[in-house]
Amino acid sequence: MAEFFERAGKMAIGSRLRLLSQQLTDDASRLYELYGIEGFSPKWFPVFFMLFEDGEMTITQIAENIGHSQPSVTKIIKEMAKAGLVKDNLRSKDKRKNVAGLTEKGMDISDQILNDLSSDANTAVDGIIAEAGNNLWEAIAEWEYLIEQKSLLKRIQEQKKLRESKHVRIVEYQENHKSIFKSLNEEWVSTYFEMEATDYKLLDYPKENIIDKGGKILVALYKDEPLGVCALAKMDDSQYDYEMIKMAVSPKAQGKNIGYLLGLEAIRVAKELGASKLYLESNRVLKPAVNLYHKLGFADISGRPSPYKRADIQMELTL
Repeated sequence: MAEFFERAGKMAIGSRLRLLSQQLTDDASRLYELYGIEGFSPKWFPVFFMLFEDGEMTITQIAENIGHSQPSVTKIIKEMAKAGLVKDNLRSKDKRKNVAGLTEKGMDISDQILNDLSSDANTAVDGIIAEAGNNLWEAIAEWEYLIEQKSLLKRIQEQKKLRESKHVRIVEYQENHKSIFKSLNEEWVSTYFEMEATDYKLLDYPKENIIDKGGKILVALYKDEPLGVCALAKMDDSQYDYEMIKMAVSPKAQGKNIGYLLGLEAIRVAKELGASKLYLESNRVLKPAVNLYHKLGFADISGRPSPYKRADIQMELTL
C-alpha cells in the first residue's frame, strides 16, 4: 500500500489519511472489547468524553466542541441512548433547553475508558511517537491550524491560477483584436446592464477614441487565444492622467488570473507613460471586479459625474 501512495503522490493524501484512520478505528473497536466494554463504538468517544467532562449539554454545544455537525451528533446520541449510555431530551436546569447526559451505565464504564484504557493508549501512542522520525500528533495540530487559516481547496485553486497564468501573455492592441475587444465587453455589459452610447462610441472605434487620443489597449492571450482586454483612456483632467476602462475577461477564462494580470500590466504601462494617478468606474453588483480593483490598490471615492447610467462606484489609484 505504501508503494501505491508513493506512486500516486500527495494527490492521494485524503485517501491515505482515511486508510490510516480506518486502521486506527478498527483497532479501537477491538480495544473496547479487550477492556470488557461491549458494544461501544469508537465514533461515540468524543460525545462520551464531553458529557463526562462537562456534564449535561445540548446537541449544539456538543457539536461546537467536537467539530461535528448537529445531525451527526444527534445520530450518535440516539445510538448511545439505544445502548443505554445516554439520556436525551432531558430538561436543562433552567428548563428552557433539551440536553443529553450520561446514564448510570455510561458513568460506570467511564472509569475503564478514561482511566485504564486511556492511560494504556496514551503510553502506546507515546511509544510510536518515540519510534517515529516525526511527531504525528503535533503535525496533525499544525495541519489543522494551517487548513483552518486557508483550506486545501483554496490552496489548490491558487496553484491552479499560478500555473495557468504562466500561459498568459499580454500584448498591445492590433487591428485584428477589434472584434474581440467589442464582443468581450458587449457580453458582460449585456449580462448585467444595457449598452449605452458611450459603450458603442469606444467599442466601435477603439483606435480613434482611445489609442489616437493617447491611450492604450491591452489584450490578454491565453495560449495565444485572446480572452481578456483592458484599456487606458487619456483623461483631460487636472486630477487624473488615465482612466482604466473596458476590462473584460471571457467567462471560459475565469479562474486563470487574467483580470489581475491585465490590471497589473495596465498599472505598469500607466507608470511608463508618466501617469501619477488612475481613475475607474464600476458597479457594486460586479463584486468580483470591485474586489479585483481593491486588490490592485484602488480606493473608493465619490462625487465625480459619469457618462454611464450603470456606474455607482468610483475609484482612484495613486501611482
